Amino acid sequence: MTRITVAKGDGIGPEIMDATLEIIKAAGAQLEIDEIEVGEKVYLSGNTSGIAPESWDIIRKNKVFLKAPITTPQGGGYKSLNVTTRKFLGLYSNVRPCMSLHPFVETKHPEMDIVIIRENEEDLYAGIEHQQTDEVVQCLKLISRPGCEKIIRYAFEYAKVYGRKKVTCFTKDNIMKQTDGLFHQVFDEIAAEYPEIENEHWIIDIGAAKMADTPEVFDVIVTLNLYGDVLSDVAAQIAGSVGLAGSANIGEECAMFEAIHGSAPRRAGQNVANPSGLLEGAVMMLNHIGQTEIAEKVQNAWLKTIEDGIHTYDIYKEGVSKQKVGTKEFAQAVIANLGQKPKLLKEVSYAKDAVLSLPKYEKKPTKNKELVGVDLFVHWNGTDPNELASKLESINTENKHLTMITNRGIKVWPDGFKETYCTDHWRCRFKPTNGKLLHQNEIINLLSKALDAKIDVIKTENLYEFDGKPGYSLGQGQ
Repeated sequence: MTRITVAKGDGIGPEIMDATLEIIKAAGAQLEIDEIEVGEKVYLSGNTSGIAPESWDIIRKNKVFLKAPITTPQGGGYKSLNVTTRKFLGLYSNVRPCMSLHPFVETKHPEMDIVIIRENEEDLYAGIEHQQTDEVVQCLKLISRPGCEKIIRYAFEYAKVYGRKKVTCFTKDNIMKQTDGLFHQVFDEIAAEYPEIENEHWIIDIGAAKMADTPEVFDVIVTLNLYGDVLSDVAAQIAGSVGLAGSANIGEECAMFEAIHGSAPRRAGQNVANPSGLLEGAVMMLNHIGQTEIAEKVQNAWLKTIEDGIHTYDIYKEGVSKQKVGTKEFAQAVIANLGQKPKLLKEVSYAKDAVLSLPKYEKKPTKNKELVGVDLFVHWNGTDPNELASKLESINTENKHLTMITNRGIKVWPDGFKETYCTDHWRCRFKPTNGKLLHQNEIINLLSKALDAKIDVIKTENLYEFDGKPGYSLGQGQ
């Protein structure tokens, strides 16, 4: 018997949660349930996080959380509960299977059967943003080696346990050589530990186009947070319907399972909503807690129900569907099919007591870190980089000097093009003369001189080499 936490959510949430729990209990799931309230009512009571402190205690104690969709009120500084839960509980892996149900659910990709495994905690979704000048705002893209190692190892372990043949990495490391480059590097390192599983890498733009056109060439896809968010919704839609997809959010201690669609308040209380997405999340939950036989029974019964043409309004189609049913009736149809298997759709079979081997991250040896320069980010309303360079060269010293100015990443001094459009945000690079190292106090001195010269420095970034390799980007065009 496993104790889990359940939240019925908002909109259609209570209806689809009731249907889901009815199905998995009828299948024999061994569960004890603690129900909590999250979402709109909690938000509107004055709690901007949408969840009470005592509810966090229950989730953390039980470690398994089955959540229906919630409504986040517009405006008012309300925080996304999904994002908060993933970060607070360390749910680093988002897992979304996307499988075609052709010919029973319309799709242009009848052979599609992919799983997208998305890093869930960092990347641009760290949400660290600043307005730095009148014209420029910044969002920091944070990628860590622990984050990369955990999600990539999870992808290979998932492929190993669930009999998948290939893992594909998607990045944009031809442009973001430091951040996406680290993800690709770690992918290659970990892939070498799984010689029995094919591996490959695609640049995200052409890879996304290929997935949308020919998804059957992919099996398991692992990628960073933003790319994975976009890809998983595209994949769910081209498989047939976003409303049919479930999602798992897995951490080292806790896990959360849900549908990927929203709360659809306009459909609430009408007994029309399709519970399939949440049911798919519940199947993933059952596998996670080791009740694989129950998960297999529920999944096959659901496939048989789809195959029988018993469909809710969202996937009902004349000539294909046999019967249009409501939420409760769909649940009853799935229950009636427990113990049966589909004939045309591929039945599922889960390995008994399969466990993913996920060792905790171990820190790597510290690299030799040397300070070799500094970038000063300057707010300046002029348009001629040569004029700015003259101002900046006035703060040169015999130990450090201006070597480059970029604007939005493009080198504009020296030898810039007059055609390059410049905004009011300038990156100004200073490096030591004669290849010497820089000292922290020299940066302080540089900033002091810039202040005296009325140069508006809005940010600094130290330039380091790690074991002799640059840990910073060059300007495009350099």
